[in-house]
Amino acid sequence: MSNLRGTVRLTGVALRAMLVLTLVLGVGYTLVVTGIGQLALPWQSNGSLVDAKDRPVGGWTGGDAPVGSALIGQSFSDADGNALPQYFQPRPSAAGEKGYDPTSSGGSNLGPNNPDLTDAIAERRAAIAAREHVAESAVPADAVTASGSGLDPQISPAYALLQVDRVAAARGVDPSALRKLVESKIQTRDAGYLGEPRVNVLELNLALDDGALGTASR
Repeated sequence: MSNLRGTVRLTGVALRAMLVLTLVLGVGYTLVVTGIGQLALPWQSNGSLVDAKDRPVGGWTGGDAPVGSALIGQSFSDADGNALPQYFQPRPSAAGEKGYDPTSSGGSNLGPNNPDLTDAIAERRAAIAAREHVAESAVPADAVTASGSGLDPQISPAYALLQVDRVAAARGVDPSALRKLVESKIQTRDAGYLGEPRVNVLELNLALDDGALGTASR
């Protein structure tokens, strides 16, 4: 009998401990962290969504319907997958069948000597060189290789500046003014030493569509 009573008592203690820990860590902690995020960083907590006028939305900031996230890359191409000439293009993506799928984030997992990867890089380099009217040697590495997540929203300043003449011609704007706009959008290294300088493609394209250099061609 004493063993049975001991077992029942220990079981009761374990159940009460599980209930308390579930309430404190599973419910209370979640509510506290969510509340702090909504109060201190509502835009970031709600996905860093960007609306059609390049204003943050979510939380209490309001805004139009979101067109993307500042943290997730997306394509700027037509229904056939052809790059739209009036938009800056992102780096390639291996996330999902068509790329840029946040539910299938990941790289191709192909090694640097894999013939499929090397052939794809060569094909991308030739296509970009033809599209931008430059030599293949001028095409930067991030223009032809996907990131590990496949969702990087930024490109290198070199790749952004490489696209200036094409976008300026498609939109009928001054290339030098567009170059200055791109330079103004360059994000420096975090804390002065983390990461590399970069340009957010969505924010840059939305600035153009919002008329940063006059009426944009859509």
